[in-house]
Amino acid sequence: MVDAKVIVIEPSDSHARTLLTVLGFLDLSPVHVHDLAELRDYQRVSAHDWLAVLVGQDTVATQGAELLAHLRSIPQSPPLIYFSNDGLPKIAETSGDLAWFHLELPVKQRRLSAVLDQAQNIRNGHPTQPGAHRFRPSGTSRAMRAVHRLIEQVAPFDTSVLILGESGTGKEMAARHIHELSGRAGHPFVPVNCGAIPADLLESELFGHEKGAFTGALSTRVGRFEFAEGGTLFLDEIGDMSLQMQVKLLRVLQERSFERVGSNKTIRCNVRIIAATHRDLEEAISAGRFREDLFYRLNVFPVLMPPLRERLDDLPVLIEHLVERQAQISGRHIRLEKAAMSCLERNRWPGNVRELSNLLERLAILYPDHTISAADLPDRYRGSAPASSWAHTLALVPPNVLVAPPTDAAAEEAHCAIAEVTEEFEELVDNAETRLPSGGFDLKDHLSAIEIGLIRKALEEADGTVAGAARLLNIRRTTLVEKLRKYRLSA
Repeated sequence: MVDAKVIVIEPSDSHARTLLTVLGFLDLSPVHVHDLAELRDYQRVSAHDWLAVLVGQDTVATQGAELLAHLRSIPQSPPLIYFSNDGLPKIAETSGDLAWFHLELPVKQRRLSAVLDQAQNIRNGHPTQPGAHRFRPSGTSRAMRAVHRLIEQVAPFDTSVLILGESGTGKEMAARHIHELSGRAGHPFVPVNCGAIPADLLESELFGHEKGAFTGALSTRVGRFEFAEGGTLFLDEIGDMSLQMQVKLLRVLQERSFERVGSNKTIRCNVRIIAATHRDLEEAISAGRFREDLFYRLNVFPVLMPPLRERLDDLPVLIEHLVERQAQISGRHIRLEKAAMSCLERNRWPGNVRELSNLLERLAILYPDHTISAADLPDRYRGSAPASSWAHTLALVPPNVLVAPPTDAAAEEAHCAIAEVTEEFEELVDNAETRLPSGGFDLKDHLSAIEIGLIRKALEEADGTVAGAARLLNIRRTTLVEKLRKYRLSA
């Protein structure tokens, strides 16, 4: 399953044997220690990462407080899994900042496997359970405040949610946050990327199969719906699901039951569905690639994740959050100079938050514990251009403004500032037959006025239909709806 160690703390060899057997079935190599002293001894000689620490009620009763203190002293403390047959141990109330789970005895393999999957998510920086660090989409811009409000409104209900947005905008983060704020937070959050699994295998992946159901089915397999029992099933890239599978998924949503492949036994399920896609599903419906009835089943409560280029106010907060998370995972911390931040603020970020995260990870590898200057950024983020672009820049600057070529010492910082001026003037030269007024003007308001005018014109030509106007503007319908709300326009 994973290469990290699972530690079992249990004074009784006979009680531990059952846990060790179950963990062995899950392809894990657990380590058994009898008490906290033996755990410390093992830690001194082992360099392995820890996936989770499993502890029984006897150890909790005798050494619980000392164990919590010890785990807090470990960098990237592993999640704690309590086992008991008489409810949640009282000491769990003091677990505080540690990620923890509780499982009833006797041990059920399916539930333990789901909890260990969540422990792996926490280890990878994607916590999914109260007691872990909340995995909340970062940002305080107007667009993200609207997203947070929607998430907080829908989270307490079992309503199906459809998260829309470009790739890399944080759709899975939003889904995890909905799960964390819901009453299902103590149960599994199970993600499935429908676009990454071959169509002929997706049914088995979702619903499971019986031994011998098809060639290669050498044993019974539990599907993701069963793993997610009581919790949330996140169907990412739902727009890539085949029509045949859409029919089967629709049946599950309607009847709340399914059968494993190769079985006629009906299994009832109690699972909340959150779906996500970067595709325009309404266009896919028109093209016959997506079922309209399934769309309306999923689209009960839509949430649109804005692209990063539309919420650049969030960039400093996002960078701070991602740098901190990167430091927790790798131990490498970086800072960005103001000039470097200015360069990043002008990027269009086609890969959105994922692109930003990958860039920061790359910088942390190349320049560990270093302050990143503009010169350290890859060329595409510095806005590097041929030497002739300097003359082009001067041609665009008004004649009453004196600009000298940057010296070598200030070249990188000045280059980013000049690129910003160039971009603004090119916008004006290319798109407007006008000169700047002597006192200047508000570029943001000017561009908003242009956008409002184009939206109104598109609505006129489309006879007031939002979908038609969106096609004329070459944007998604949901994006246009958001802009109509933003500018308080009516179709």
